[in-house]
Amino acid sequence: MAENGEEKLFAVARHIAKTLGHNDSMADDILQIFSSFDGRLSREKLSEKLSDDDSRGCAALEHTLKSLERQISQYITADNPIWADPADSSAFLDSIEELIATIRGWSPMASEKSVSACLVRAEDLMQQAMFRVAEEFRSLMERGGESFELNQSTRNVASFYSEEDEEEENGGLIANDEDEEIPVAQPITDYDIIIDSLPSGTINDLHEMAKRMLAAGFGKECSHVYSSCRREFLEESMSRLGLQELSIEEVHRMPWQDLEDEIERWNKAANVALRILFPSERRLCDRVFFGLSSAADLSFMEVCRGSTIQLLNFADAVAIGSRSPERLFKVLDVFETLRDLMPEFESLFSDNYCLILRNEAMTIWKRLAEAIRGIFMELENLIRRDPAKAAVPCGGLHPITRYVMNYLRAACRSRQTLEQIFEENVNVVERGASATSLSVQMDWIMELLESNLEVKSKLYRDPVLCSVFLMNNGRYIVHKVEGSELGSLLGDDWIRKHIAKVRQYQMNYQRSSWNKLLGVLKLDNTSAPNVVARSMTQKIKLFNSQFDEICKAQSAWVVFDEQLRKELRASVAKIMLPAYGNFIRRFQTVPDIGKHADKYVKYSVEDIDAQINDLFQGGSGSAGRRR
Repeated sequence: MAENGEEKLFAVARHIAKTLGHNDSMADDILQIFSSFDGRLSREKLSEKLSDDDSRGCAALEHTLKSLERQISQYITADNPIWADPADSSAFLDSIEELIATIRGWSPMASEKSVSACLVRAEDLMQQAMFRVAEEFRSLMERGGESFELNQSTRNVASFYSEEDEEEENGGLIANDEDEEIPVAQPITDYDIIIDSLPSGTINDLHEMAKRMLAAGFGKECSHVYSSCRREFLEESMSRLGLQELSIEEVHRMPWQDLEDEIERWNKAANVALRILFPSERRLCDRVFFGLSSAADLSFMEVCRGSTIQLLNFADAVAIGSRSPERLFKVLDVFETLRDLMPEFESLFSDNYCLILRNEAMTIWKRLAEAIRGIFMELENLIRRDPAKAAVPCGGLHPITRYVMNYLRAACRSRQTLEQIFEENVNVVERGASATSLSVQMDWIMELLESNLEVKSKLYRDPVLCSVFLMNNGRYIVHKVEGSELGSLLGDDWIRKHIAKVRQYQMNYQRSSWNKLLGVLKLDNTSAPNVVARSMTQKIKLFNSQFDEICKAQSAWVVFDEQLRKELRASVAKIMLPAYGNFIRRFQTVPDIGKHADKYVKYSVEDIDAQINDLFQGGSGSAGRRR
């Protein structure tokens, strides 16, 4: 019993010395301390015991290592895939696990030369085993992807990929055969789809392999093998969506029509990638690297980084491209797509590895907003610079009016997006609490347009035609604003103000043209018959001349709006017909004229009415037509 107690005492001392003694000097100091406490623990006895134990331990390590070398080497050098046989793969993984445990168990004693030599051999064996596991990992992923039958969700996505290709192969038509029904590809509208790219059994095998590789310190190598395989699948998927890998310079050199088509393809690819492909890859990563979150995050980032950068680079090229106004609507498409996908960027790229991708998406999204604001600035410059070269024929619509109003109406279909974009960039205090930054922007553009039209109206030498021009363009502006999102933005007060402006132009037209002619028909307050006869004769001649001149000119003028045309004719008839009828009746009763009145009266009241109804017929040119 005493001998057994002493043996236990030695065992405890040995354990403490080996555990705490990180090197020979420290272990020697610990032995010296023990010997001072108990005579039985002399330094010589303890050293002798430790030496004997080390010899036996090294022998055990050597034996274990040789056994593992035999077991593992047969798999490392095997010609056939190890994972073709579940028994082989299980035995191989068990051997690797034992090797990992052996290395870990003996690493604290690596300072011993004999142990250190064995550990070097063990590490070399581990590296060889990991190389073979990596090969098997890659092979298993490739074989699993090739042999896995597509499930229904995968077929849906596949049909989405091939939709355009099928139509192109059939000359734009889907071929039909009486004996064989050909399925028609349907576009995806519901993105709640996950693609299972590998069978569950393969995923389980990959998970077991990944666990061993990470335990052995080969986590980066495992992630590299995994990501290189999945990256190929993802890049092929993006290619099948029609997305080209274009540099920023290539995007900027692309003709606008081609770029519009490319943006359409980008929108589709971005949605499928962020809503279907990337979530599917995230799910697969999490299953293969279950319980190994860091490796899962790294692998996912490596898989999706290239495709994500491709998507973001294209969006960035659009953002920093031309600010030409006609590009607004496609740039809005890119902005809205990226905005709608930001929750996906936030959830998918939430870890530290993907942080840079998420931040880059946010930066480019903001850059697109800047581009849209820049496009509106360019529209302002276009209005300012539009030259006043020549007056529009017949006082009709100016092309700049039609362009700007149709442009703004179309832009306001994306009102919510534009309000989001302009939210922090315009001071809205001047228009009150109900104003928005977008409404201020629209108001400013309308003000620029009106100023531009005022300048262009000065090109008309005839002030009457100047009023017709402003009336036409003003009425068109009001017509485009009323009952639209643009009108909602500008407000009822703005509309009332501009309706009043159009009425003022109408009054200016009537005053400059017809009120002057009414003055000719004004009767003199004199009772001398000869004076009256002479005066009225001169007046009817002057009226005929001026009326002919007015009708000849104004019948060629344009009033595009039918309602406005009717209003103008009615207002002219209302003041002219009674005045002319009174004048003719008085003229026919003058004694010195009497039966000779028909010699001077060129028009009856009905003729005047008919002539007025022929006003503003205009030509058939584009200046008089409204779109």
